[in-house]
Amino acid sequence: MVVFETAALTQDLTFTGDLFAHLYVTTTGTDADFIVKLIDVYPDDAACELPDEECSDPMGGYQQMVRGEVMRAKYRNSFESPEPLVPGDVTEVSFDMEDIAHTFRTGHKMMVQIHSTWFPMVDRNPQQFLNMREVAEDDYQIATHRIYVSSEYPSHLTLKALD
Repeated sequence: MVVFETAALTQDLTFTGDLFAHLYVTTTGTDADFIVKLIDVYPDDAACELPDEECSDPMGGYQQMVRGEVMRAKYRNSFESPEPLVPGDVTEVSFDMEDIAHTFRTGHKMMVQIHSTWFPMVDRNPQQFLNMREVAEDDYQIATHRIYVSSEYPSHLTLKALD
């Protein structure tokens, strides 16, 4: 897992509309899952936001998932015509994370997590370009995935902020 986190926000920041992930990746396998999560991190001293009679724990440090989405890399170009990854080649994997309507409050942080598994929410990936209906237990292999963040390979999210 790789994690990116902003400093505490100095003003409210509202995002609406489409949210897209653009990843530049390599892997040692021929398939991989990429899970991207956008998370609202509450300040460490955050109080409970419910009425006192309903609040048992303060919200300090709470990580609220705003949006999370998975992309099985073999479907990166088409859901009808899957394609294997080429081990070691940098590949762009871009996908729609659906729309968003969320305000990150002053003092909160924005966090992005990128995972290679979300089991049991999503079935395990054998890290090989296979027909999932025919995968046997011994077909699963270990693979190393890399996410690039550079001027040449600028992995990022795109979203719209309200003025």
